[in-house]
Amino acid sequence: NENVMNAEKLKKILADHKVWVESDYQTGKKANFCNADLIGANLRYADLNGANLTYANLNWVDLRGADLNGADLRAANLNGANLIRANLRYANLIGADLSGSNLIGVDLTGAHFELEFKSVNNFRNAIFSESAIPWVILNPQWSEWADSVKFA
Repeated sequence: NENVMNAEKLKKILADHKVWVESDYQTGKKANFCNADLIGANLRYADLNGANLTYANLNWVDLRGADLNGADLRAANLNGANLIRANLRYANLIGADLSGSNLIGVDLTGAHFELEFKSVNNFRNAIFSESAIPWVILNPQWSEWADSVKFA
């Protein structure tokens, strides 16, 4: 399967993307994980700022502290993903599966997602845009986390 991401290929894509971000998008290459299979990959602290992760399979991926600012995660499978303290500001999460994912301390300011209930495992200390209020309060544990959640 050409979409399966081995460690070598992943390392190269991330290195090129880092150059692209640090050069103000002049050199290097924007990461494109469209349709990629990243199951179980450790992308902890990876800078995926603006990366294309449309339809990517990120099932159970470790994305703790990752910078996903402005990333395109439309229809991505984030089922069970660990997103603790990840930066998802302005990310596009429309159609993404966040079932069982861990959003503790995630910054979702300006992020776009459908205003419907998804079974997120935890979003204690998360930061949301006010437009996400209906989505957030649909979570069954909303009252448990209400004091820790911020709306920007």
